[in-house]
Amino acid sequence: MEYRFQKMTQEQAQDIAENWRYEGDYSFYDMDADPEDLAEFLDSEKREDSYFMVFRGNEAVGFYSFGQMDQETVDIGLGMKPDLTGRGQGSAFLRAGLDFAKSNYHPQEITLSVAAFNKRAIKLYENLGFKEVETFVQATNGGHFDFVKMELDG
Repeated sequence: MEYRFQKMTQEQAQDIAENWRYEGDYSFYDMDADPEDLAEFLDSEKREDSYFMVFRGNEAVGFYSFGQMDQETVDIGLGMKPDLTGRGQGSAFLRAGLDFAKSNYHPQEITLSVAAFNKRAIKLYENLGFKEVETFVQATNGGHFDFVKMELDG
């Protein structure tokens, strides 16, 4: 079944913020884990045209953000619906997002950043061709955390 991308509505952003809850260490990705990130996510002007809901049939399965960094680079952020994670669907979901980025933004490279503890996601990204380009520490969720920046040549 194909994935369909639709500009995220305020109602959808609110639903994600209030109801999408990840288990264990992955609760790090709950939208309300960081007040600044939450405020930005819920601000329709800051989301502008860069956030998209992803559907398979009529079911919302996740979301993407696409940030045009420069003429050649698009930085993506993504979140899969919590009850779908860890079920072998990540590869198809990521491929759909990469295809969307390539056809809509025509980047030379695609970048993303992931929390260093998230080995499951890092392995997925590597399997689809992303390479680690740097590590950095970011203040978020009430602390300082290690992140990995990865890139994929278009």
